[in-house]
Amino acid sequence: MDDTPHQLPSTLPALRAKAADAGFAMSCEDRTGNLLTVLAAARPAGRVLELGTGVGEGTAWLLSGMDPASRVISVELDPTVQDIAREQLGADPRVTFVCGDGGTWLEEFDGPPFDLVFADTWPGKFTHLDRALELVAPGGTYLIDDLLPQPGWPEGHQPSVERLLAELDAREDFRCVRLAWASGLLMAVRTA
Repeated sequence: MDDTPHQLPSTLPALRAKAADAGFAMSCEDRTGNLLTVLAAARPAGRVLELGTGVGEGTAWLLSGMDPASRVISVELDPTVQDIAREQLGADPRVTFVCGDGGTWLEEFDGPPFDLVFADTWPGKFTHLDRALELVAPGGTYLIDDLLPQPGWPEGHQPSVERLLAELDAREDFRCVRLAWASGLLMAVRTA
């Protein structure tokens, strides 16, 4: 079976060209993006949090699955790459871009929980994990990627990944599934 996505967001070619021009090579993998589209589509009028905008490829996948009443907040530390996302996707009223440290944003956020949290950076995954999980609504989904060895991993990172996976698997308030697919994913659903 071919698991290559057949429907791509219309903004993806422009985002990829801009990412190449900027030398940004850490964008969302297509199969992960396709899963984000499906998860967003499963939540009519959903509230979505993306930690790690990058140039906005993951955001584009999320937007392609969201209905008109859904909203996504996308947080990114690097203004240079997020400016690409803002330029290509900022006219969509469903998205709010926040430029700043994801850990600080998680600590300071005082709003309602999210139906889907996609943690594609360190805050919300390797740091501030408990806070990110607190922000998942009952029945909501938490998704992380890049759990298989990646070219940009810092030396000695594998034990951190193993600790993270073990911690998530041990939680009684989430049900987890590991996917040795795409860049390596873990999807967790908060129990009611």
